[in-house]
Amino acid sequence: MLKVMQSTVKKLAWLCAGLLLMSFAGCWQAKEHVGREGPALEAVAESEWPQLLDDLDSESLNQAAAESLAYLEKVPGKSFTFGTRKVRAAEMAWGIKRFLQLYAYYPNTDHLAQVLKKEFVLYRSVGSDGEGKVLYTGYYEPVMDARKSAQGSYLHPLYAVPQDLVTIDLRLFSEDLPRKRLVGRVSEQKVVPYHDREAIDYDNAIDNRAQILAYLSDPVEAFFLHIQGSGQVLFSDGTRLRLGYAGTNGRPYRSIGRFLIDQGLMEYEGMSMQGIRAFLEKHPEKRRRVLSQNPSYVFFRPLSAEGGPLGCFEIPLAGGRSIATDRRIFPGLALAYISGIQPGPDGGQAPLNRFVFNQDTGGAIRGPGRLDLFYGSGKEAGELAGRMKYEGRLYFLAPKPGMVN
Repeated sequence: MLKVMQSTVKKLAWLCAGLLLMSFAGCWQAKEHVGREGPALEAVAESEWPQLLDDLDSESLNQAAAESLAYLEKVPGKSFTFGTRKVRAAEMAWGIKRFLQLYAYYPNTDHLAQVLKKEFVLYRSVGSDGEGKVLYTGYYEPVMDARKSAQGSYLHPLYAVPQDLVTIDLRLFSEDLPRKRLVGRVSEQKVVPYHDREAIDYDNAIDNRAQILAYLSDPVEAFFLHIQGSGQVLFSDGTRLRLGYAGTNGRPYRSIGRFLIDQGLMEYEGMSMQGIRAFLEKHPEKRRRVLSQNPSYVFFRPLSAEGGPLGCFEIPLAGGRSIATDRRIFPGLALAYISGIQPGPDGGQAPLNRFVFNQDTGGAIRGPGRLDLFYGSGKEAGELAGRMKYEGRLYFLAPKPGMVN
């Protein structure tokens, strides 16, 4: 079968490139800036630095920093891109350690920014408008009741990667082919796109082809778990299982929120995760049509329930301190700063000013004008993440050239 598949791929690779999509997860960095001319980051003049106050506890900051450091120190020679500048992992690690020293000495004071200016360069995202506008959204790790076998209303499976799913790196066949990773299956000696959401959820397309890790009682809850990319399931015997992202069916991600707006079923002002849930609960007859608008489907793998969920670098995420950005254009694991607005716990708004670490990515997070803030695990985190839809600014810090030998 492998020989057949290889022969077929050579013939169909260019055709498949138009049909299949690069898998959206992972921390691969493309060399080019997709969808915009010029670098995504630009240096900020010292006179234009923000105040750099922080609204969270130092414990979460140290936790997130430790995870980035653990990775960077394993790959000291690897380079990360800050606009037009390449910065080695060893320099980034030195910068994080030095920042922590300075932050501990000048916690939340006006002096911190002044001290940082002596040793760091501050970069700003050009944003979606070239002027720094970045749309903030939020994500979280849901905790859901589940069953180990289908019973009662628990009939909606969460799948591991199917046995017949294949991934294809086009560059393995020819350097002239695009730098893309395709996802599909072999059917009648041809590589074809993998089954979409409609076929998997409603036509039993992968029955007996994928391990079922858990059953949920609500298909909408399962859908949003796909969007979040990870979560915990709580079984009736009291045991917990963390499910992490393992792969997708390779189909493009499409927003059901945009579909609901375009169809005149919901207004933009009321668009949120909670709003979509309420609409589908009120209109169950529209549920299949709406959910199937997003053909992308996520498969999971079991992980330890200890610690936080893993980001795309396989390191635990920290609630309020980890962000997801477009990994093609922003430096992974880097120290960053965000300034804007977030949902308040009372239903209103609250200021958002804090240091964060760029430790994740996502299929819907594309371009210099998008950022996803990880809020943590559980219901409260979900409420805040679901209402997060505000504009702000995104900055990155790196040591000045020559600070590290």
